[in-house]
Amino acid sequence: MKFVIAAGGTGGHLFPGLAVGEILLARGHEVMLLISEKEIDATATQGRKEFRIEKLAGIGMPKLFSPAIIGFVFRFWKGLRRCKALFREWQPAAVLGMGGFTSTAPILAGRSRKIPTFVHESNAIPGRANRLNARYVTKVLLGFAECAQHFPKVKCEVTGTPLRSALTGAVDKTAALATFGLKPGRTTLLVMGGSQGASGINSAVGAAAARLKSCSWQVIHLAGAQDKQRMHDAYQREGVPAAVVAFHHKMEEAYGASDLAIARSGAASLAELSHFGLPSILIPYPFAADDHQTANAKIFEDAGAAVLMKESDATPDALAEKISSLIADPARLAAMAQRSRALAPDAAAKRVADVILNSCKPNP
Repeated sequence: MKFVIAAGGTGGHLFPGLAVGEILLARGHEVMLLISEKEIDATATQGRKEFRIEKLAGIGMPKLFSPAIIGFVFRFWKGLRRCKALFREWQPAAVLGMGGFTSTAPILAGRSRKIPTFVHESNAIPGRANRLNARYVTKVLLGFAECAQHFPKVKCEVTGTPLRSALTGAVDKTAALATFGLKPGRTTLLVMGGSQGASGINSAVGAAAARLKSCSWQVIHLAGAQDKQRMHDAYQREGVPAAVVAFHHKMEEAYGASDLAIARSGAASLAELSHFGLPSILIPYPFAADDHQTANAKIFEDAGAAVLMKESDATPDALAEKISSLIADPARLAAMAQRSRALAPDAAAKRVADVILNSCKPNP
């Protein structure tokens, strides 16, 4: 059978979509990926010739009475016509949208063909796009059970958030540390800001380093291109062993080398942290829609897997105190790691694929 996965715009949509696509391919099916024109989509799908990849113009919905609504309607209508044309030729058995308005046109095109349609919502609070998409799908698939309350009139199923296959293998910690030029024997802190802005976290951690000279720690810091040199200089100035990079494509190495993470709380990042059993200090992106990152982080905090800090509260002194108290308490770190691992989605990509396959029959 043939399937369509609309998964463009952000890593949080794209990588889980790729994970589901890989499962469908492994089972002998064909997959068309509909992605946006953003650079992250092109980079992540480069060389993925096993998929048929088509691009849709990225669209974000403006406020209803904004002058930009006219352009939005035009781009959306153009995208819908393109999807209908692609589907006439491709003849998909089902459509999966991974969220965002990039998924809306493919879902409507699938619905017009009377085939099963699905949308995956990774976050604890759905965004505007998925609240709309949910009206037109066969079922909403959820990363967190807590999200179901936002879809009272729609069939829902909790699948967890799919993980890309590269992250699911075993990682040797010593080898992973060596990749970053670091050594065993120190607590390794992973700092990552996510795709929606790391400057607030970078500044706080850099300033906190001066207050942590007595700690036996080292750092893997994914600082982004803009802050890479600034953060490198900050750690060097304080004598902290650190590997500072803009990005790291083999994230299994970064997770596998680390004992504690400071991170945003996007759903995909949390799924990855829990898979590797990493305790964390979570600093939600303060401008996320409906403050959904705080809702995500609260689930991990309530489970005892993470410490939650608002960015406004993450002063150098406060952050240094959190880091030092955790480094000084290995038993607490171990307990948090165990609780983090307990939150890991169990074969989420397989579960999503199963739901899709069970809903449709082969074309005659």
